[in-house]
Amino acid sequence: MSVIKPSLAKGTRDFTPVEMVKRNFIYDTIKTVFKKYGYAEIQTPSFENLSTLTGKYGDEGDKLIFKILNSGEFLKDPKKKDFDFAAEENSNKLIPMISEKALRYDLTVPFARYVVMHQNEITLPFKRFQVQPVWRADRPQKGRYREFYQCDVDVVGSASLLNEAEFILIYNEALSNLGLKDFSIKINNRKILSGIAEIIGKPELIIDMTVAIDKLDKIGLDGVSKELLERGFTEADLEKLRPVILLEGSNTEKLASLKTVLAQSETGLKGIAEIEQVFEYVESLIAYSLPLTAKLELDITLARGLNYYTGCIFEVKTNEVAMGSIGGGGRYDDLTGMFGLKDLTGVGVSFGADRIYDVLEELDLFPTATEIGTKVLISNFDAEAEKYALPVLQQLRNAGIAAELYPSAAKLKKQMAYADAKKIPYVVLVGGDEMASGELTLKDMQSGEQKKLSVLGILDLLKGA
Repeated sequence: MSVIKPSLAKGTRDFTPVEMVKRNFIYDTIKTVFKKYGYAEIQTPSFENLSTLTGKYGDEGDKLIFKILNSGEFLKDPKKKDFDFAAEENSNKLIPMISEKALRYDLTVPFARYVVMHQNEITLPFKRFQVQPVWRADRPQKGRYREFYQCDVDVVGSASLLNEAEFILIYNEALSNLGLKDFSIKINNRKILSGIAEIIGKPELIIDMTVAIDKLDKIGLDGVSKELLERGFTEADLEKLRPVILLEGSNTEKLASLKTVLAQSETGLKGIAEIEQVFEYVESLIAYSLPLTAKLELDITLARGLNYYTGCIFEVKTNEVAMGSIGGGGRYDDLTGMFGLKDLTGVGVSFGADRIYDVLEELDLFPTATEIGTKVLISNFDAEAEKYALPVLQQLRNAGIAAELYPSAAKLKKQMAYADAKKIPYVVLVGGDEMASGELTLKDMQSGEQKKLSVLGILDLLKGA
């Protein structure tokens, strides 16, 4: 049998024990804030029916959905034997024949499906959070993976803009608690973008416009202009668009300019009013808490090129590390309508846990405690010492201290090397003298200091360490 060289699929990663402790630090920090704001956790399956996912993310998003091949022999079906595989235009027709399931692309659409299926069990407004992996058939690069975790928080059944304001505070508190000191929460409103498309006279091209201008930070104004021309806009349209795209000043100044530009658009003015209301809520809420760490910025180029957003949209970026967005989301009206439950508005945001991990790693922001798994190792020199150590081991564990007994008798050098490799901060030495006196030797692996202590003394010291 030939030996297979082990390798990972591109865009995926293994996580070591040390990495998992750090990842759980991120999840636990974010979950604590979610719960504080009244959100409860749910989970949904890793894969959904393909029909559940398609048509929800726009043409570009649909291309990135990982399809799951149906089991069984495709060509055993007589109706499929004569299918013309050579014709490129048949590829889209082929997909439903060979795939009926797909890995979830995000957590929002499965959540909408969940709400519809459980509508008789949940209480509206329904506030939930989810921390699970999602998959996208994207080109892997720094900060972009094919398998990654999202931390989503959504509320459905409430049109109140207080929800949007609270999401700003959730981002601010969670990211500050993770140690970030310089990050921006960008906000826009799809109604403002619709208003811009209206005044240009191209309301039917709203999706084309948003997809293009959402790429401003990646391809620049020239690249956006070129793409808009390719999508059906004229040079005259671009002359009206450029000043709006390049809008500058404070949030108040930008809103004042937009009120002038969108004076003839009822939809656009409604979007402006919603942004103003969110800002008012934020000001009221932070008056009774710490000031915002985040820079809250109205960004007209923020489009979040997903078809289901209808109101306020968000994106979060760190200014301390060169990295894409580490969070985003927005308001979606009637997303559940696609599954038969009409007129149920919702809003939600997501934390990009994998990118946040990379940011914290680069900035060395993980607490030292996150590197510790086992806190103390008990030595094992022979059968008698092992027997003596077993009740000590369980006393440590019963006190909530992560403890290990070296699994077999070995020389001290080997056991110390094991503790060093695992970064175990303390070692308890159990030899003949220790068993006779009842006082064990506790070694601090960092300082090298050794103390003779009773089991109770060790417990007290380690609980306070």
